Amino acid sequence: MRYIGRVPSSSDDWSTRHSVLANAGRTAALVNVLSTERPDADEVAGVLRAHGESGPLKLSPADLGALRSAALLLREVFAAEDVDSAAKALNRLLPRTAGAFRLTSHEGRTPWHPHLDGDDDAPWGEWFLASSCLALTVLVWDRQRPPGGVCASPSCQNVFLSQGSGPVRRYCSRRCATRERVAAHRRSRP
Repeated sequence: MRYIGRVPSSSDDWSTRHSVLANAGRTAALVNVLSTERPDADEVAGVLRAHGESGPLKLSPADLGALRSAALLLREVFAAEDVDSAAKALNRLLPRTAGAFRLTSHEGRTPWHPHLDGDDDAPWGEWFLASSCLALTVLVWDRQRPPGGVCASPSCQNVFLSQGSGPVRRYCSRRCATRERVAAHRRSRP
């Protein structure tokens, strides 16, 4: 069998920007930005734009509250220690999505893709919970392991996606891993 390398995609490729992995990455980024007591609307809008949303993004305080509530629920999936716990967390969340599984093209403005929210103009919090549950469910189904984790650094606590095979990842970034290794080394010195 001949190996065919990955075909690089352009940044305007809709399918790449809205893949399951891209949606799960958006979920992790939003959970992190919404983890503060009072999330900043401009930061949240920046994350949404970085992950493919376009047009004016006016997020009201009620929108931010609903998004934050969904983020706190989704954090439980990232905190799951094993695939069974991740699946149970998702099974608790899936009934909270407001709609039936359906395909939409947003009236021809996008390629066909799945949704679980009530309709194409669902409120931000409903959309975030439904689309995130869908992406994380597919990752658990496909990989048979939790979709990610919570950074082991006590000073961080960001969530992250686990990608590829290999040892279980403990930190959200190399920066956090290095910071913790250096701190452990300093503590071990007399």
